[in-house]
Amino acid sequence: MPNLKSSIKAMRVSRRRNVINTRVKDKYKDELKTFRKLVAEGKKDEAQKAISKVASALDKAVKKNVIHKNKASRLKSRMAKAVVKLSA
Repeated sequence: MPNLKSSIKAMRVSRRRNVINTRVKDKYKDELKTFRKLVAEGKKDEAQKAISKVASALDKAVKKNVIHKNKASRLKSRMAKAVVKLSA
């Protein structure tokens, strides 16, 4: 347990941020799982609609510095490729 007042406050803030970051991370991961399930089932139209939800969740995670912007870009690119592959 921290002794200094500033350390105690830092710990409180850290816990609060951890909860928020976990919530944001879980949100984009859930959306991504849903998208991947749709792709595996071959549902192109629904997968295309799901892309916007996943992209939005990724952008919010980037905005809050939960994930790096390049990771979000990479995931979005891979999703787009997967949908194109479905139509071929």
